[in-house]
Amino acid sequence: MTSHYDHAQVQEFWQYIWERDDVYELSEDAVDPTYVLGMFPYTSGTLHMGHVRNYAITDAYARYRRMNGDDVLHPMGWDAFGLPAENAAHDRASDPESWTQACIRRMREELETMGFGYDWSREITTCEPEYYRWNQWLFKRLYEEGLVEYEAASVNWCPDCETVLADAQVEVRSHEASDGVDGAGDRESRDAQTRVCWRCETPVGRRELDQWFFTITDYAEELHDGLDELEGWPDGVRQIQRNWIGRQEGHRISFEVTAPDGDAVADFESVDVFSTRPETVYGATYLAVSPGHELARAVADTDETVAAYVDDAREREPESVGYDGVRTDLTAVHPLTGAELPVYVAGYVLKDVGTGAVMGVPAHNERDHEFAREHDLPIERVIVPDGESVDVESEPHLGDGTLAGSGEYDGLSSSAAAERIPAEHEAFEADVTYRLRDWLISRQRYWGTPIPVVHCEDCGHVLVPDEELPVELPEFVRTTGNPLEAQESFVETTCPDCGGPARRETDTMDTFVDSSWYFLRFLSPDIDDAPFDAELADEWMPIDVYVGGDEHAILHLLYIRFFTRALADLGLLEIREPVERLISQGTVLYDGEKMSASKGNTVAPQEYGAETTRLFVLAAAHPEQDFEWTANDVRGVYDLQQSLYGMATAFIDETDTRLERREHDEYVDREIDRTIATVTDEYERFRFHRAVSEIQGLARLLRRYRGYETPQEEVYRRGLLTLAALIAPMAPHLAEELWNKLRGDGLVVEAAWPEPERDTDDAHVARRLVETTLEDVRDIVDVAEIEAPERIELVVAEDWKYRLADRLAETDPADETAELVDRLATDDAVDADRAAIDAFVADRNRRRGELDPLADADREREVLERSRWLLEDEFGAVVTVRRATEASEFGEKARPGKPAINIQ
Repeated sequence: MTSHYDHAQVQEFWQYIWERDDVYELSEDAVDPTYVLGMFPYTSGTLHMGHVRNYAITDAYARYRRMNGDDVLHPMGWDAFGLPAENAAHDRASDPESWTQACIRRMREELETMGFGYDWSREITTCEPEYYRWNQWLFKRLYEEGLVEYEAASVNWCPDCETVLADAQVEVRSHEASDGVDGAGDRESRDAQTRVCWRCETPVGRRELDQWFFTITDYAEELHDGLDELEGWPDGVRQIQRNWIGRQEGHRISFEVTAPDGDAVADFESVDVFSTRPETVYGATYLAVSPGHELARAVADTDETVAAYVDDAREREPESVGYDGVRTDLTAVHPLTGAELPVYVAGYVLKDVGTGAVMGVPAHNERDHEFAREHDLPIERVIVPDGESVDVESEPHLGDGTLAGSGEYDGLSSSAAAERIPAEHEAFEADVTYRLRDWLISRQRYWGTPIPVVHCEDCGHVLVPDEELPVELPEFVRTTGNPLEAQESFVETTCPDCGGPARRETDTMDTFVDSSWYFLRFLSPDIDDAPFDAELADEWMPIDVYVGGDEHAILHLLYIRFFTRALADLGLLEIREPVERLISQGTVLYDGEKMSASKGNTVAPQEYGAETTRLFVLAAAHPEQDFEWTANDVRGVYDLQQSLYGMATAFIDETDTRLERREHDEYVDREIDRTIATVTDEYERFRFHRAVSEIQGLARLLRRYRGYETPQEEVYRRGLLTLAALIAPMAPHLAEELWNKLRGDGLVVEAAWPEPERDTDDAHVARRLVETTLEDVRDIVDVAEIEAPERIELVVAEDWKYRLADRLAETDPADETAELVDRLATDDAVDADRAAIDAFVADRNRRRGELDPLADADREREVLERSRWLLEDEFGAVVTVRRATEASEFGEKARPGKPAINIQ
């Protein structure tokens, strides 16, 4: 029998067996299964190492939970709509559906080759009408609930993709720009920013279009507050979402506005600004509104200069506007001083931030300061920093201090003024604003879910009736722009309400809609009268473990949280948070850079073999950490597989065993128990890299045990079966081979997770004792240059030291005074003089924070007796373990957890 493990020869057989026995298929009769899910892949055509890492994590945990007796839901599907498929089809003179289906076939074959244990009976594909019908149905329910709006909006426009982009789909790239030539003849450089499409990196512009939105802002407060309850989510992801939602507490401050003749502006008696620093109100020297503010539009109707500026600003990127602006002929009245302030339309003020208007406080706000210097506006300091001098003409003072130039509030601290001023003036009203904006779902592309609306001149926007869903995509037509607009047979229809001529909506839905509820469809993928089985959802949700890349920390995760809440308010769900535990996986690097086909630094998952690749991505680092792909480290997990396979083969073929048990057999048995307990804890904490290290350690011990002398049959076989079971979630093909050779019952994938046969409460302390003792012996041998030790004597400390160690562990170091030592010296339980006690107390204080010692001298001696064979094996010496009372010449040097060592 060969001792070389060839994964390729066995994987097909074991995958056939797993499929034959329906190992991974979950019955709908399952009761509250453990739901383990990896973010389903976009159908790009091939798997990359990021996919493998994601799905190796979920697969390992799903297998682990299954071996623990859980019913496990572990499905897979395809995020199949999207512009890249449309572009790829265009480049290949194909159509998006054919290209997507070919990608799915290829990627599914790769997933199966990797041996991932999915319930393929639940497979879903978002581009199939059976799925996107329910996108349309849910759109209608959200519309009826008032969570859908159709309005004109200035949107991000990608000219290459010819579609709009949500704000979060626009990346801001910094680069160096030139401001001209300085006095030395060199060009002055500054940081500039360009907004580019997240897909094609083309610079993004602005357009005014009628668009469909989901009003996610209705849930802004709940989405923000709910983050505090997501204890199973990484803190970094929660903070990213907090920042994106952008909750700010402050005050609305009302400023009256008047025209040159002193009359109120039509429909605008006042303008509200939002400020988080009401204590700076006396420093306001102007009022500015966004080009998109209703006041700006009203003024533009009669002022050509303002109109030209508003039209120009609408077409520009926000980052390119800088601090330009135009003064109107309006005046704003300061609500506290009555001073008349100029009113500007300014590009740096954003329509959808706060109220779209700001009170300019140049002395205490960076952006206001830049605008004031650009337009030669007054800069009035109203907060004086304590103990320092700041020239606010050069730079604003942003910190706290004492109020000045603020009337009756002069001399107050800025914090006190922040409370008093709003409380004493009616112009202030407490308010909360959010950075979060409504979700723009319109896309001017073909390969997406058609929005189920028709436009009728008489009836307006009319929803397509449920019985006519799905509105299916027509056959693909190669054209520029939006292919749906070019197909009159699709566009021309009749109004469901009046029967008159109407036109179908030609925008399709953002593909994030597909992935915002797909995890619910996995529960009942074949149901045809609802998007999902509500009873199963109430029982099986939330997702117990969800794994995906941190690039989805904002959009996808925020959208699934919004959708879940909206569905709950529709009466379709009971839960309001979709994911209990989130694992945000790190990046696989190659030569310090993220693996990317564009950089030519990718490694194909099949290059090193499925089992080796899976095991390596789990062993390399914690799932949430980045790690570097190196051939040497891959070799390490390859060697582990070969070692385990060789050990099992040798045991079956040639290893002699004995029946009687000896002292060191008990040590090995206990190490098996300790390894089981430790690896179990590592799986629970998703620390697969540490689980691999523990498995490697047990394998080394068993090899050493076999080489020391003939192993005991039961102990050695148990150790090998334990290795097979512990590695099964990470390397299932190898584990089945080992289990089969060792005559394990049934399939290891269906076997019960191993359990310790003994109490393991102090197992880690015992292991540490053995490891430090071995290290100490090696150090002595090296320092004393002892070539061949003949005898090694280990002496366990006196009993009183263990009792005293327990007592000291319960006291504060500050309380360990001479008085305490005096009490201990007269304690009958402490059989030692004051000098010995002094020395022991000082030593324990130095070593505080180290691992606690074992309970008593008897337990320590027991552990050392069982492990002395390790020293005998390593040094070929006679090893004895004695109590301090049996070796008075060395006993006084021994401490709990640190035996005295005598080497001859």
